[in-house]
Amino acid sequence: MLFYYSLAAACIALVVAMYHYRATLIPHIPSRMRSLFPGLNNYTPLSTFSEQASAGMTSSAFDIEANMRDGDSRAGLDEQGTQEVMEIMRRERVNFDQARLIRHNRILARNGIDPSGMPLDSKAITHL
Repeated sequence: MLFYYSLAAACIALVVAMYHYRATLIPHIPSRMRSLFPGLNNYTPLSTFSEQASAGMTSSAFDIEANMRDGDSRAGLDEQGTQEVMEIMRRERVNFDQARLIRHNRILARNGIDPSGMPLDSKAITHL
């Protein structure tokens, strides 16, 4: 009986791990397999500025189209950051600039900094 419980626990752990790392795993699944599961087709990597601009990852404050006009040699924005911003836009129904601000504030909070830029550490020296 203990064997079946441990087998079930291992299967559950595998499913949870696959769900957690789905963004990393999905590009490695063959396209004919992805067509069997329509929910897997939601993620497509955006690797160039033009693809990112057409996906709505541009604004007047963050003008990717100017980079394309100026002949920027970089491949595009950071893939992980792009995914995070698109997920925030989808989940919280905000525009691109608001999603970038939300992501930036989350990064600051993870590093112990409040949104104004001041450290949250009580021992930090902020003035002399």
